[in-house]
Amino acid sequence: MSKVDAKTKSAGIKFDDIKAQLMEDAAFEAEYNNLQPRYELISQIIEARKGMKMTQEELAKRAGTRKSNISRLESGSYNPSLDFLIKIAKGLGKDVHIEIR
Repeated sequence: MSKVDAKTKSAGIKFDDIKAQLMEDAAFEAEYNNLQPRYELISQIIEARKGMKMTQEELAKRAGTRKSNISRLESGSYNPSLDFLIKIAKGLGKDVHIEIR
């Protein structure tokens, strides 16, 4: 097998297959649904930052915070305040819009 073939060959189980299996558990599904808005927001922040070719450190400077706070936010291990999210959005040149559905 060539190096190219080895790199393109996927190993193991697909995430979607694992997720589908786990979603059969009602408690897991409820917790997943509770956390989904948080992870959607985190994904938007990471996507915006990377789209601007900006490092976590640069975003931290623009937002007036420390890189470790950006890292914790992006890893999902930090529950940010609305004020902090507004600072991050401004550091990205964006605004925060909240919608209750």
